[in-house]
Amino acid sequence: MKSSSLLTSKLKQRLGLALLLPATLVGAIAFPSHLQDAQAQTGDGRALTVRSDVQEANSQTGVVTARGNVQMDYPARQIQATAAQAQYFSRERRIVLSGNVYVLQQGNSLRGETITYLIDEGRFVALPRAQQQVESIYLVADPEAPAQPVAPPVTPPFNPKPAFKTPVSEPAPGQ
Repeated sequence: MKSSSLLTSKLKQRLGLALLLPATLVGAIAFPSHLQDAQAQTGDGRALTVRSDVQEANSQTGVVTARGNVQMDYPARQIQATAAQAQYFSRERRIVLSGNVYVLQQGNSLRGETITYLIDEGRFVALPRAQQQVESIYLVADPEAPAQPVAPPVTPPFNPKPAFKTPVSEPAPGQ
């Protein structure tokens, strides 16, 4: 009888741990309250959205890390980005994107291995891969440009069929 009581007690402990563990993990991943303050400082209150395979948040350091197929959308600043990893440093108010980073803002684009966005300054700092360069493409208004858009060159339509046919030889009788 005593072993049955001991078994029931151990089972209750394990069940309690099994129920407590998910709640603890959710609490560890929950965003600290000062992240909501940062959201309110974006001007019009639109949130910074990050999608990824895995995300972690450390409420003690204020760092949120997203890894794997990261997609970031920051409508208040008209920023969209993709990367292998993103880290939001809430206390320093900066976002560090790394791993084949592509950033698009108001039609302008920036590519690099590591790109840091300093939120309060509205400034990007981009670093290339070793022995490579950062690439940026800017839309530049030109008041001297002609009023009518220049027509693109005419390209022939795509033809997936080959220009000539290769004769197909028929097998010889008896083969």
